[in-house]
Amino acid sequence: MSGPLFAGIDLGGTKLLVLVCDGAGGLVGTVRTPTLAQQGPDAVIERIATAVEQATAEAGAMTDDLAAVGIAAPGPIDYINGIVTDPPNLPGWHDVPLGRAVRDRLHAPVRLENDANCGAVGEHRYGAGRGYRHLVYVTASTGIGGGVIIDDELYVGASGAAGEVGHLGVSAAGPSCGAGHPGCLEAYASGTGIAARAQEAIDAGRMAHLARMAERTPPLTAESVYLASQQGEAEAGAIIESAGRYLGMGLASVINAFNPEAVVIGGGLTNMGDAYLGPAIATARERSFAQSFADVRIVEWELGEMGTALGAMRIAQDRAARGTI
Repeated sequence: MSGPLFAGIDLGGTKLLVLVCDGAGGLVGTVRTPTLAQQGPDAVIERIATAVEQATAEAGAMTDDLAAVGIAAPGPIDYINGIVTDPPNLPGWHDVPLGRAVRDRLHAPVRLENDANCGAVGEHRYGAGRGYRHLVYVTASTGIGGGVIIDDELYVGASGAAGEVGHLGVSAAGPSCGAGHPGCLEAYASGTGIAARAQEAIDAGRMAHLARMAERTPPLTAESVYLASQQGEAEAGAIIESAGRYLGMGLASVINAFNPEAVVIGGGLTNMGDAYLGPAIATARERSFAQSFADVRIVEWELGEMGTALGAMRIAQDRAARGTI
């Protein structure tokens, strides 16, 4: 293998995905492995390094050939110092200097970035956002995240915390998000929010069909709520529709605030299709300025799980080219 190589790492709560690409972005090595986050940061960092070594070997190279490594990590993070501060889906991780630890292990420059920002860059450069200079990426899954592209550049804000779409306020009170803030979009429109609303209905003695499903195959998830709706559980369908409408409120907020050319929606909840996205788009249309909505295309992601790791790789590659990694 000739020429520099670049690695992108998607660090998730349950899985690690490592990609190695050539300078043109061509995929030359891939490794997927469980995160096993419960084993603690040191074990996960060693697993990351081993996966990068394996993916690089698949490319017919060694880690010495890596010009830069990008890591997509769940927030909150301190991207300036390469620190994962306190992610809710990585238990026991608190102020972990992940960037430095991986750099020391692989002897390559490392850039740590928020995972939703990486998803935005991945879709912008390689997926559904190609050709758009102004783009907002929204990921709807267990939580709600986002990333903002302005003039073809990732916008990170004053300290790297920009794009937290899931923490837009959609209610003055109500249930709290994972960060403990009441009324956030994430508490209403995420997979966690859908499951919580369904559990409240079950606890109140409603949705007997879903209750039986949850007993047979716990835990209760947004996927099981959707399956129940497909099997005729009317209230399950109403919960998903309500979540979609809340998502639409969030989409309208970003459309009105940023006037993007495109909004790319990714994440596992897109698998619900029109049951979730239909109410979201309809609500976004109702609540957006007419001109701003006319300017925007709302599209689904193209890259799936690959997009975040590709975005991490591209961010590291761009930073290395500028000498700012």
